[in-house]
Amino acid sequence: MTCAHCLRFVTSAEAQVEVLPWGPHEWLCRPGLTEAEALQLVRVSMPGGQAHRFHRHPCMEELLYVVEGRLEQWVGREKRILGAGELAHIPKDVVHGSYNVFKERAVFLAVLSPAVFDGPALIDVSAEEPWRSLRDA
Repeated sequence: MTCAHCLRFVTSAEAQVEVLPWGPHEWLCRPGLTEAEALQLVRVSMPGGQAHRFHRHPCMEELLYVVEGRLEQWVGREKRILGAGELAHIPKDVVHGSYNVFKERAVFLAVLSPAVFDGPALIDVSAEEPWRSLRDA
């Protein structure tokens, strides 16, 4: 991909900010911002009590790396509490969810690959069983 306006260096001021219900997303690497075809990187600041409920990425695998705070992280039916310096790997099309059940903000980096693909980026399954009632069990 050739992009005349794409960046090789991205500062916080140049990040593409997307405001979502579970916290602001600062895109630092994605098509159109950089010439990336294989990688995307987003920094998420999730306030306490917020969540990116169970979902899957049919075309992408993902790494979630906690920079600050803690997360209740699900990968499939397995749950872990992740703290700063810890990571979860989510294979392509595997259901996962990030829940900030704590009072303090959680900041994490999400690396998604590939950056260019056919199909939906995300499918929400939080209203479907078993995901709808998994956290209640």
